[in-house]
Amino acid sequence: MRILFMGTPEIAAASLQALLSAGHEVCGVFTREDKPVGRKQVLTAPPVKALALRAGLPVFQPRTLRTGEAEAQIRALAPELIVVVAYGRILPPEILSIPAKGCINLHVSLLPKYRGAAPVQWAVINGEAETGVSIMYLDEGLDTGDILKVAPVEIGPEETSGELFQRISALGAATLVEAVAGIAAGSAVRTPQDHEKATQAPPLTKELAHFEFDRPAWALHNLIRGMNPWPAAYFEREGKKVKVLRSRLAVGSGAPGTVLAARPLVVACAEGALELTEVVPEGKKPMEGAAWAAGRRLKAGDAV
Repeated sequence: MRILFMGTPEIAAASLQALLSAGHEVCGVFTREDKPVGRKQVLTAPPVKALALRAGLPVFQPRTLRTGEAEAQIRALAPELIVVVAYGRILPPEILSIPAKGCINLHVSLLPKYRGAAPVQWAVINGEAETGVSIMYLDEGLDTGDILKVAPVEIGPEETSGELFQRISALGAATLVEAVAGIAAGSAVRTPQDHEKATQAPPLTKELAHFEFDRPAWALHNLIRGMNPWPAAYFEREGKKVKVLRSRLAVGSGAPGTVLAARPLVVACAEGALELTEVVPEGKKPMEGAAWAAGRRLKAGDAV
């Protein structure tokens, strides 16, 4: 297959590598612009661009696809199929209509559940036991196209969204290659989505990451897992943020926000209790929750 690939982050780079390894002809790569990274704000290429350049592929980084220039570039590349993986831009109708075999997308949920920008994170936040990947045809809606192939994956009870992403990247790449093979062979079957069962997965925000201990322990545990690595769930103490990177459900009860034990650090919630296993105090590096509690001289009965 002659494929135009569109993608930006690591999960997209894994899919691009899988397509190249499978022997497909990638005629070009569209990706987002280079961005400043780190404290020194070093201009850095996205992972897909770095891989494409190593593979000697033509790279395009338009600021928008809604121009005649972007459309002309794609028509000149003459792809049979456009593959999109976490590109970060919506394809307009005039581009969707270019490839004879259509445009397909790797989405990291079991559609129609969790349509939107943060499907993995919301699956974890909502305490799902399972998620997966869906290969779908793109249409003018948001993650509404016909499904080509799905592959489920279990979510571990303490797994973070970042860890889950790592596993899903490999699963998604393998599933994508299988779907493309089906398209090339003419054996691909399109299954319309049941739109009445759709749920949404909007982008995460720093505001959503703030929490108090007036929620059930299981809900906070899922929030902490889902918000890791970004933006990281946090509570405030004495006017400063304390991010919580990892937690564990614990035995105990008490007034929400009360320290039940300092080593390990266990805090009472509205229902049950939560062990804060790894925290990041404002302006500090990650540390064990017990170490932070010791530094603050917290003891059982104190407010966290």
